[in-house]
Amino acid sequence: MYTSHFGLSQDPFSIAPDPRYLFMSERHREALAHLLYGVAGSTQATGGTGGGFVLLTGDIGTGKTTICRCFLAQIPPNCHVAYIFNPKLSVPELLQSICEEFHITLSPAVSGTPTVKDYIDALNAFLLQSHASGQSSVLIIDEAQNLAPDVLEQLRLLTNLETNERKLLQIVLIGQPELRDMLARPELEQLAQRVIARFHLDALTPAEATQYIGHRLGVAGHAGALPFEPKAMQRIHHLTRGVPRRINLLCGRALLGAWANGLPSVSRSVVDKAAAEVFGAEPTHAPNARRQRMSYALAGLALLAALLGYVLWSAQKETRATAQAVASTAQALPPKAAALPVAQIESLQTLWPQLPTDIDSAWRELAPDWKLPSNHTDPCQVASGVQCYRASKLTIPLLRQLDRPGILTLQAAQGPAVHALLVGLSDQTATLRLAGRMHTVRLIELAQFWRGDFATYWQLPEGYNTGLQEGSTGPAIDWLASRLTQLDGGPSKGTDAAPLALDADLRARVRAFQRARGIAPDGKPGPMTFMQIESATQGQFPHLLTDPQ
Repeated sequence: MYTSHFGLSQDPFSIAPDPRYLFMSERHREALAHLLYGVAGSTQATGGTGGGFVLLTGDIGTGKTTICRCFLAQIPPNCHVAYIFNPKLSVPELLQSICEEFHITLSPAVSGTPTVKDYIDALNAFLLQSHASGQSSVLIIDEAQNLAPDVLEQLRLLTNLETNERKLLQIVLIGQPELRDMLARPELEQLAQRVIARFHLDALTPAEATQYIGHRLGVAGHAGALPFEPKAMQRIHHLTRGVPRRINLLCGRALLGAWANGLPSVSRSVVDKAAAEVFGAEPTHAPNARRQRMSYALAGLALLAALLGYVLWSAQKETRATAQAVASTAQALPPKAAALPVAQIESLQTLWPQLPTDIDSAWRELAPDWKLPSNHTDPCQVASGVQCYRASKLTIPLLRQLDRPGILTLQAAQGPAVHALLVGLSDQTATLRLAGRMHTVRLIELAQFWRGDFATYWQLPEGYNTGLQEGSTGPAIDWLASRLTQLDGGPSKGTDAAPLALDADLRARVRAFQRARGIAPDGKPGPMTFMQIESATQGQFPHLLTDPQ
């Protein structure tokens, strides 16, 4: 009804989990990255062992299901997916649902009512066949806080389906905060130990709530200033506590109220009326007895204030001369320095024509951060011991962990890719450097054009080579072991100990670190692992700015 009044093509605040309206706040990006990491860990292409649980929790309405829908759209084609959205099932019913989702047919030899063993045998045969075909399998269970303890135990047993090399089934549990409490119970400790990645999705901050509303309006076709007054935006966050579903309900009703009254925008009073209709009216008048008690209390406070006022007046008479002297002295002092202005946020689209399409230009812009010459013909051959590193499918959280300036490759719907030098990250913005000048843009806008391609320099540890294999020794392995010891308190090398080697124990420690940092846990210390370790131990390298400049 109100869509045409506000220049919209559709309802922007529907509570249906439409992935097009997914607002990727920093926390939502991290949540999606954890889910995708779980799938990557289960695929043979990444060398992952799979078999663990990935846990995503969040309060009601924070966007878990919408993230799950977005996650399902990004699952690789060689991955089978079973999605259970109603987990209030018994063990046989759950196994039956899993087999149906994977399109598994029970053996013809099964007669009568299938048993738990019949379903597990059929599931195991399917997983083995998929593994032999180079395919992986992921089971996603939504509203997992409704799982019974015996069903959770059966799920744990399903992760025991394996070959000699790898687990065959990855399980993703999505649920409300009580799911975390369930897994903390002593009887579920074995399952909790198999959680390889977990993330809790919090509500939106006031700034994120404003961006969220603007994002949904933009997807629905709105252009120009938001149809919400500033005080109305503040009130919306207060009343909804930053929960996206509550924001949708309140904003939709507020827009309807503004339209019904012929208003061009939503005011705070309209928001309050809408909240009373959507969430229920808050009591504004206390009962008579309560009002009477309140009046007595106010009268007592007034008398106490009068007594305190007299005491303070007497004290002020004695200190007035001193105060005047202090004031005279203050007038002679120089004025206080003004606070540094907040960096002006620019539109990435206005910077786009200035961004180079030649990545070598961006490398030369980055070189001075590493005290490297910026006029070298080949920017990746500027110094021994320093190499160029390129990665794809990174995330903003990984960039924060790397904590080093680097080159983002940006791609619009049309035209060639361009390259931007990232030198800073704050909660909501990114700082880019172009021809020596700093430019601050919003992360939400940058994310529309960045697909995860990132390039930077990195300092090779002494003795490092790309062929570090099982049993490798040397300074690079010593550096690796000592830094991991600094992080995890593992065993350190004694003076009489044998030379350190990349043995099974050290590889296990590498895998644990990789898993904690969101890297494919293959136990192979490559450039990304070395850089992440260097970042985690405050190594000597150029760091990202954390505040807009």
